[in-house]
Amino acid sequence: MLLRLAADAVVVVHLLFILFVLGGGLLALRWPHLAFLHLPAAAWGVAVELLHLYCPLTPLENQLRQAAGQAGYDGGFVEHYLIPLIYPAGLTPQIQLWLGAVVLAINVPVYLWLLWRLLRR
Repeated sequence: MLLRLAADAVVVVHLLFILFVLGGGLLALRWPHLAFLHLPAAAWGVAVELLHLYCPLTPLENQLRQAAGQAGYDGGFVEHYLIPLIYPAGLTPQIQLWLGAVVLAINVPVYLWLLWRLLRR
């Protein structure tokens, strides 16, 4: 039971990290020091998608699930709602390239504006 909860926690952290990669630049507009955390996270998110790297949270989650005696993602809120967001069906390398481009399209304008604002001071 504890291992299953740990695996579920990894999925939640994974989802929160993805949301931070996507929207952390907007948070940095309000709290500019957050950029020091967000820029490396966004760079990692883009690299994972564009270079087809394997996120280290995925094997951790799978190890925890296997140790808990689980084979898949059936049952429960986390498995039913959160996992399809992180691991969508039919995810192809082409879609991953688009996802990486979306991360860049959201964050580059935000950081250009933030940089312009800082330089203007």
